[in-house]
Amino acid sequence: MPNQPTGDPNAHDASKFADSLSGSCLCGSITVTITDKDLFTKPRGHLCHCSNCRKVSGSYVSSNLLIEAEKVKIDDRDGTLKTYEDHATLSGNPVYRSFCSTDGNPVKSETSAYPGKVIIKMGMMPRIPQPETEGFGLHRHAWQGKNDGVAVYKLKWAGPEKERMS
Repeated sequence: MPNQPTGDPNAHDASKFADSLSGSCLCGSITVTITDKDLFTKPRGHLCHCSNCRKVSGSYVSSNLLIEAEKVKIDDRDGTLKTYEDHATLSGNPVYRSFCSTDGNPVKSETSAYPGKVIIKMGMMPRIPQPETEGFGLHRHAWQGKNDGVAVYKLKWAGPEKERMS
């Protein structure tokens, strides 16, 4: 019998994640747990269309959650978490992009622009909160649909470069 499809977010009721949300990389070596009671009570996180986030995600957009570092626990069971220092950034400050060195799964990013916070790559989670913003809207593909209720910013969704498109 063939394998059943995996990853249906509708198979996971959001109420299961009232206190925390956990997900893992593809090989299972790295597990990320976010402890936050507001993950599914309101729109959270952001979609990023910058070239670097697209490359890291392997898609036309990256689903991210900027959150306080103390609310995130990362278990690196097999020691596969590696970090790439990305200097090709808008600010010129490095973004530290961490990933599983076995399966390539993006895990998190950190930057001095957001001290005390971490950017979790949400693709590894069984369910993703509805985003509240989209960054680098100028870099969206013309064929992309619009997300109702999600504010789109020309470049960054936070900081001095913040200029809203919609």
